Amino acid sequence: MFERPQGGERAILVQLALPGVDAEKALAEFEELALSANADVLDCVLGTRATPDAKYYLGKGKAEEISQLVKALDAELVLINHELSPSQERNLERLFECRVVDRSGLILDIFAQRARTFEGKLQVELAQLQHLSTRLVRGWTHLERQKGGIGLRGPGETQLETDRRLLRERIRYINKRLEKVRCSRDQNRQARKKADMATVSLVGYTNAGKSTLFNALTGERIYVADQLFATLDPTMRKLELPGSAAAILADTVGFIRDLPHHLVEAFRATLEETQQADLLVHVIDISDPHWRDTVFAVQTVLDELGVNDIPVIQVFNKIDLQEGWQSKIDYNEESCKVWLSAATGQGLDLLKEAIAVQLHGTVLIEDILIKVSQAKLRAQLYQLGSVLSESITDEGDWQLKIRITADQKHRLFS
Repeated sequence: MFERPQGGERAILVQLALPGVDAEKALAEFEELALSANADVLDCVLGTRATPDAKYYLGKGKAEEISQLVKALDAELVLINHELSPSQERNLERLFECRVVDRSGLILDIFAQRARTFEGKLQVELAQLQHLSTRLVRGWTHLERQKGGIGLRGPGETQLETDRRLLRERIRYINKRLEKVRCSRDQNRQARKKADMATVSLVGYTNAGKSTLFNALTGERIYVADQLFATLDPTMRKLELPGSAAAILADTVGFIRDLPHHLVEAFRATLEETQQADLLVHVIDISDPHWRDTVFAVQTVLDELGVNDIPVIQVFNKIDLQEGWQSKIDYNEESCKVWLSAATGQGLDLLKEAIAVQLHGTVLIEDILIKVSQAKLRAQLYQLGSVLSESITDEGDWQLKIRITADQKHRLFS
């Protein structure tokens, strides 16, 4: 019987330099993940291999070196920035005599700490159970119930099989609860469509500044922190746009490179807000020297979600951290790009204009004459909030100065 060691927070980080992997950059991000999980990082270890080792992933020599380091530093935890198989995880724990957690396990732990809503907790539990189901092997053979003889006969299944069955039942129960959440979200989306309210979804790499931008655009005060996965539960609020238009803005969980597949599956109910959006706003941290890599990582996840047909506005955030940079907007045939600072508010008006143009067409400011017989049209313009000023002519007609989107103008005047 193999008893897993107790966990702790005094951690050693491990990164292998495999072919095609920038080990130092990957290790720097992994350290951020570890700090986000409240780990006390004692040391970082880099190794080099052409291919992962079947038994230890790291190779026997490097694994023994880390084992000595664990004892010397009195570490309680070894965090490895790779996907380990269940057997590799157990082999390393036997050697190190402390708990070993791979990349997926660390991200799951952060998600478990961040979940606040009932739905978020369900999604985290589902992902944890799916991850755990692959780790249930041979540890429970001492509780076997298939032996014969008096006092040894049982229900015919081993403790391992019982645990797997209980896991499957719990996973089935959570999926049913999440299906209700999906139905509820779908009803809300249908209601927004009937009310002619478009949905704009903020997407981007974790810690790119999505929540800060969300607060700046909507006047909300949702939780913001300089850490990975500060936002886990989606938030939706009304966004007022130029041209008297409005939309629903959704703040979503951040993406990260090599996001575990079972996490994407577990958070399908949340990510549906991205899949069903009318417009995506991709927030990019332009102060990150590796921002191009993060853009590629986000695009990879978006490809998995199948949202390539949804228009995208690229937002280059944190220009206040770049000396001499100014807010601007760049339109071309293929894309729209906005440079801004969510922290200072610089360039927010440009982003609102870009969103309005993408959703409703160009924002127009025009002078129009409305006859007395068109009083209904005047009332509709006031209801939209499009009227900037009004005067009455000598004939008793209304002379209006209006701000209106191309879509609204087509709908009202055609």
